[in-house]
Amino acid sequence: MIDSILEFILLCFATFRLTRLFVFDKITQFLRKPFIHEYEETLEDGTIETYIEIKGTGMRRFMGELLSCYWCTGVWCAAIMYTGYLTVPDYFSPIILILSIASCASFLEGILLKIIN
Repeated sequence: MIDSILEFILLCFATFRLTRLFVFDKITQFLRKPFIHEYEETLEDGTIETYIEIKGTGMRRFMGELLSCYWCTGVWCAAIMYTGYLTVPDYFSPIILILSIASCASFLEGILLKIIN
């Protein structure tokens, strides 16, 4: 059980960051590559749009659907974070804290970019 609002907030931020890591970040593209094909298209206004094509059938397609859906992956990441926190808190607490700090840093970076631009 979560004992405080701080623990809940840390789990939320950690889940947010872990989900983005799996679904969007380039560093984990190798995990998505067997299941989805990502391609970019430059639009008339110069912006780049990324499109995703799910590969295969069966379990491969299921994993592609999962890794291309932020909400779906978020549920699984939340389950992993919460279960790990309950069962092996000595191992998961530092992971949760690191992911939470990274998550807050990304929020601050987003706010700063909005202010600057």
